[in-house]
Amino acid sequence: MLQSEAELVVAALQERRLFAHVYSGGVGRHGVRVVLTEGREALWDVDGAAGLEAQVMRDGVLVGFVPKIVGSENYSVEQVIDAIATATYE
Repeated sequence: MLQSEAELVVAALQERRLFAHVYSGGVGRHGVRVVLTEGREALWDVDGAAGLEAQVMRDGVLVGFVPKIVGSENYSVEQVIDAIATATYE
């Protein structure tokens, strides 16, 4: 995800009252960090792969994930926002 796209997604998620932030996953890698309950966080699209998926972390340890959403590599920014806002975290 481009940094500018991540910033748009984060701004829209914050308008929906989600605790979201731009996440830097390394050089040229940007995604979205969503703060969850119980000390968890979801890191969306930080691996550089095509498609939208999330890793759910707690204290730096993987505790769950949201599998790649089929067809999400062609999502508009609005569709990305809706997918993240309505995701079920396991």
